[in-house]
Amino acid sequence: MSVTLRRLTLEQDGIPGWIAHPLTEARRAAVLVLHHAPGLTGDYKANAALLAQLGYTVMVPNLYNMLGIPGDNHHGQGPEIQARHGDADFLHVIGEAWRILAARPDVDPEHIAVMGHCLGGRLAIPFAADTPAVRALVLYYATIRDDAVSELRPRHPFETAKRVKCPSLVFYGGSDHLTVPAIQLRLWQSFVDGGAPLEWHYFGEGAHGFANPDYQFYQPDFSQLAWRLTCDFLGRRLG
Repeated sequence: MSVTLRRLTLEQDGIPGWIAHPLTEARRAAVLVLHHAPGLTGDYKANAALLAQLGYTVMVPNLYNMLGIPGDNHHGQGPEIQARHGDADFLHVIGEAWRILAARPDVDPEHIAVMGHCLGGRLAIPFAADTPAVRALVLYYATIRDDAVSELRPRHPFETAKRVKCPSLVFYGGSDHLTVPAIQLRLWQSFVDGGAPLEWHYFGEGAHGFANPDYQFYQPDFSQLAWRLTCDFLGRRLG
């Protein structure tokens, strides 16, 4: 399937980031992808194009740009940015991206999934809990710790996960140094308590960032396996 991939700008599109979609005029399911702490790195453009080849419109908003932080490369800046911008700020701009994606003439607003990695995965949980229109949720090693709630993060994912009502697909690894297995287990229990369909994949030797080719802990075997499972899940849940 032929697809197009192009940069989105605030001036032309009302949102910074990237979008990929098939070269047809038919309305279709869509995926909103939330980037990891290093920002919108090149692998997101490649994966957006791959998902578009499966028939989806895929938007990857640059959340940092939407928060007023310029530039394309934010490696190493994630902790500082998150110390200045709380979840409310991030969820606000994610909501803007969702509305712009859902309003596109080539998108069926009743068939939109949200996918998040690392930081994006953590934020995707409360967004899905607050947005009943989310059709499916995909989380890659969402960065979650056993931290107390705070002004910046007033709701813990252990609580918001219980309110997610769409089907969810979750990936974690036993060697994740940011979200250790004990925390993963508590998050799993929260999703189970919520009662929505859940597919949970645990790679015993998987590291945090196993699907990020620029990361020191990149593990191509796990990355490729997770990608196949993701494509299968989206196909079943989005139609």
